Amino acid sequence: MLTDKEVNFLREELETAKNPLYFYDTDPDGLCSFLLLYRVFKEGKGILIKGAPTLDDRFLRKVEEYQPDKIVVLDKHMIEQSFVNKAKRPVFWIDHHDLVDLENVHYFNPKKRDPDIYMPTSRMAYQISNDPEDLWMATVGCLADYHMPNFIDAFIEQYPHLLKEKTDLPTALYKRPIGVLVRVFYFLLKGPTNEVRKSINILTRIKDPDEIMKQTTPQGKFLWKRFQQINEKYKEIYKDATKKVTSSKLLLYKYDTQRWSFTVDLANELACRYPKKVIIIARRKEDEMRCSLRAKFTINKALARALEGIEGRGGGHPEACGAGIKIKDWDRFLENFKRELK
Repeated sequence: MLTDKEVNFLREELETAKNPLYFYDTDPDGLCSFLLLYRVFKEGKGILIKGAPTLDDRFLRKVEEYQPDKIVVLDKHMIEQSFVNKAKRPVFWIDHHDLVDLENVHYFNPKKRDPDIYMPTSRMAYQISNDPEDLWMATVGCLADYHMPNFIDAFIEQYPHLLKEKTDLPTALYKRPIGVLVRVFYFLLKGPTNEVRKSINILTRIKDPDEIMKQTTPQGKFLWKRFQQINEKYKEIYKDATKKVTSSKLLLYKYDTQRWSFTVDLANELACRYPKKVIIIARRKEDEMRCSLRAKFTINKALARALEGIEGRGGGHPEACGAGIKIKDWDRFLENFKRELK
């Protein structure tokens, strides 16, 4: 959590910003963090960082294009120092990944005080926005990042048709209506850029989750229809992935599709439904395998050791990692990883 001093400082900076530029990660935690702040302060522009692991010099053109007075970075695990230096604007970075040492950045990360804490960026964004009407959106961001927020009882009281009682995360995400809403936010970030932008623009104006879940407004109907179209594609791939379940501790599923990536979504759901297994979902893109790894126990250290001597990269949270492995080293990486799991 942010301290009261940090919350007050960030509120003042955002309240006085004339044209802030938000950069945020391409998942519901990042998206909800942006929406929570934008919907309260109602200034600036949001840029979804899609297909880039770090905020680097490639994004300086956006700074030149929009000429912001302040830059806010949400839920990104890395910013290049050169970006900060060349942007020449105050940078406010709110994140919850492993700590990074950068100069000339206002850096807010709860791991500074507690290295073992897990606190999604959307939870901190809700501390700043503090708008009761956006309780549902903060809940979506937290649950999507596999965190049960401390305000869940208030959510249940306000939206019992989405979650009628406090439960564990897998049940909430895959057996309750709130889980469908979480998936809506995941899937609206997929597909052609113009459709993603339109969906996000509509989300800035959605006041109640039932606009989407019950299609009570034209905007909600549009978002629900788009979600259904993407969800049909996901269900086909998920059904195929479940056929790979064996007695092995490792559940590996590889697929090859050019337009639709469901790597993270498959990994998250399969990890919840098969909690005793280590999940690797791998999608080939050009000359490498893009992977999401999940388990209900620590695997990031095993991944780090398996990458030794391998042309590739990887890392993340203890139980949820991402990796990119060159095709030529893929088989050797798998051998290394299997060995580390024993």
